[in-house]
Amino acid sequence: MTARPQEKLAMRPMLPADVPLLAAIFRASIEQSAADDYSEAQQEAWGVAADDEEGFGARLAGELTLVATIGGAAVGFASLAGNTKIDMLYVHPAAGGQGAAAMLCDALERLAAARGTKELAVDASDSARGFFERRGYAAKTRNTVTLNGEWLANTTMIKALAAGAAKAGAS
Repeated sequence: MTARPQEKLAMRPMLPADVPLLAAIFRASIEQSAADDYSEAQQEAWGVAADDEEGFGARLAGELTLVATIGGAAVGFASLAGNTKIDMLYVHPAAGGQGAAAMLCDALERLAAARGTKELAVDASDSARGFFERRGYAAKTRNTVTLNGEWLANTTMIKALAAGAAKAGAS
């Protein structure tokens, strides 16, 4: 195996043609990254949202959705709902630890701040809670939701956004 130079991490808006791949990233992330925190039945109930690709794509298209790429290939995505909530943030497990989730979250935080949002919320899965805590999100409410007959727990977390955080060079 020959060493390749590390491919560059980049970001772009979601395109309609991305939906099948983003659905696959969503499923893989749930199946592999959430396996320690959620049962197989819970993972299946959660992942079924991507089975209806048309509905899944419509949900993503209805929000501000960004795609993280490595070498031009999509490896993750994140969506901002109503400028106040991170609705989805998923990275393929094979691309984990390379900064895609942080890059996507940074971008959504900057966009929300630029649009006047004072605080950003996320309903973080148990698997993602530590990621958001390290980014300054504070747990506010523990939730239990029912998806396709299965109960899943998550935590609503909030982060105060700095005024003018999106202005480059502001001091």
